[in-house]
Amino acid sequence: MKKIISLLFVVALFCSCNEYQKAIKNDDVAVKFATATTLYEAGKYSKAIRLFEQIAPSYRGKPQAEKLFYMFAQSYYNTKQYTLSGYQFESFASGYPKSEKIQEASYLGAKSYSMLSPEYSLDQTDTHKAIDKLQIFIDKYPNSEYLKEANESVKTLREKLEKKVYENAKGYNTISDYKSALVAFDNFIADYPGTPFKEDALYYKLDSAYKLAINSIPSKIEERLIVAKSAHSNLIKFNENSQYKEKASQMLVRIENDLQKITK
Repeated sequence: MKKIISLLFVVALFCSCNEYQKAIKNDDVAVKFATATTLYEAGKYSKAIRLFEQIAPSYRGKPQAEKLFYMFAQSYYNTKQYTLSGYQFESFASGYPKSEKIQEASYLGAKSYSMLSPEYSLDQTDTHKAIDKLQIFIDKYPNSEYLKEANESVKTLREKLEKKVYENAKGYNTISDYKSALVAFDNFIADYPGTPFKEDALYYKLDSAYKLAINSIPSKIEERLIVAKSAHSNLIKFNENSQYKEKASQMLVRIENDLQKITK
């Protein structure tokens, strides 16, 4: 029985490949459309794409065009060709505003751009574009079944942008450019008050402020130690049980000892 099933599978596969090759060479767009649809429904998206690419110009304006361009966009999406799927879904939404697939197409078009978003350390142009596209979808379809997922994607993308800014600020601390670090952390905290990296930013602001103070010329040490003490206060005010509490407390002791030495 297993041998028979395997044989039938091989035969079916051969026939499928044979039909595909015939369709590729056939000048009849209806044959290409039918074969592409069969391939699409079987999950053979790459082969379907090749046929869709051949016949798409011929079907514009025809009754079957809506179905064709929806499958075309889905095929690009399912093969992770997100630049092309984003474009195709946007074109579909623009060309068929009354389609029952309009919300799905609009969402998947925006999601395609989010799939292009790179690691936080790289250029984030595509991330900004994805947020804009998703926000347009959210504003246009506030009751969509895709709303929750769209909002979660926006949150994830925004956190990626925040992480990039935070890591840039932390980078100044790492290379001992404490003055630049303080400016960068102040800007980060002001620009992203609800960021999940706020506690980390407050701690490294404290660390930068203290190290700037103890490495300063004598005339600036006291002023900068006071800034560091204020940074410690802001960290504990934000979270009195901070993961950095022990390190911050040790730093505060050194700050206060140094201040006492100066005032004597």
